[in-house]
Amino acid sequence: MANNQAPQGNHDPAGSTQMFRAFVDEAPQGRQAAATSGGGPRVGLILGVVVVVAVAVVAAVAWLALG
Repeated sequence: MANNQAPQGNHDPAGSTQMFRAFVDEAPQGRQAAATSGGGPRVGLILGVVVVVAVAVVAAVAWLALG
């Protein structure tokens, strides 16, 4: 039976490089699809947090000015 595996300390990195390049080539497509489909709720959440913080700041300023 032939041993097709490289020795432990002498591996060829070409396979790893090819797998990394394949990952990099397909990763932007996945992120782009996720950004277009999931961007709406994220933007709404951010705007909601900004509005809540703005209302809290205005309320705190009014409380300090009147108190």
